[in-house]
Amino acid sequence: MANARVIPLYPGAGESRAGGQDGSEGGPGAGRARTDSEADHADWQETLVDALAFVRRRLVGEYGVDEFGFDRELTDRVVLPALRTVYENWFRVEAIGLDNVPSDSGALVVANHSGTLPWDALMTTVALRDRHPAGRHLRMLGADLVFAAPLIGSLARRTGQTLACNEDAERLLRAGELVGVWPEGFKGIGKPFRDRYKLQRFGRGGFVSAAMRRGAPIVPCSIVGAEEIHPKIGDIRPLARLLGMPYFPVTPFFPQLGALGAVPLPTKWYIEFGEPIDTADYGAEAAEDPMVVFDLSDQVRENIQETIYRLLAQRDSVFFG
Repeated sequence: MANARVIPLYPGAGESRAGGQDGSEGGPGAGRARTDSEADHADWQETLVDALAFVRRRLVGEYGVDEFGFDRELTDRVVLPALRTVYENWFRVEAIGLDNVPSDSGALVVANHSGTLPWDALMTTVALRDRHPAGRHLRMLGADLVFAAPLIGSLARRTGQTLACNEDAERLLRAGELVGVWPEGFKGIGKPFRDRYKLQRFGRGGFVSAAMRRGAPIVPCSIVGAEEIHPKIGDIRPLARLLGMPYFPVTPFFPQLGALGAVPLPTKWYIEFGEPIDTADYGAEAAEDPMVVFDLSDQVRENIQETIYRLLAQRDSVFFG
């Protein structure tokens, strides 16, 4: 046993392998560069060790979450890679105007909502994390129904979402976070296919007042491509009420094809971030003036609607752009 050879975990890491096998002077491996297969093997080993370390940390609780329950490591290592595949290969999203989104300060991203299922919010998250120069996380504001749902509510918290209320929005903006809001809510995501790309009412403008109180810029975000992924041609309202849902959609494929019908169509997407609208000059007291809040909310809505119409006019095909 005294002459047993020690094998390092990573090829090439050892400095004193028996018989000069580490490529030291005079050994048979002197001056030899690693082959591609050896490099791939080393990368595979490193990936495996890293993955096992990640699993160990989850099992023993050696990971952190912020005061809202956001788990950055879980989001970056598990959730985003799955969404990234859809972003790049299924919807083939093109993100435009990312330089309009601040890199190191709080801002409110306001977007149109559509598509029956909230794929638009998820793809916007990937765009900002993967394509923005600062790789920013989007902290989305979600409806009560999201957090009341088993498993989904917990996952939403872990991936950075929080309740759509002014208090949480202001706390996130004060901390310099990028906050995402879809003010059309279920009216936008569940509207009939015949009303596609027609923005619904923006509620009471609570998102505007939150940005004004913090002096945070509002970044209009226009999304084209999501309207056609699940063309909603009907709504089974009695079933929706029974299940406690805002609607139970009927599409050309769902519920006729069951789970297969829930797969979104592979449309071509564009996500454009417009020039930020400054709120600092209004002052915090203006947030209490309903007319000022309504006017600014309407300005954001018109900005998004006009950009959507422009993107639609430039598009030749729903599926190929």
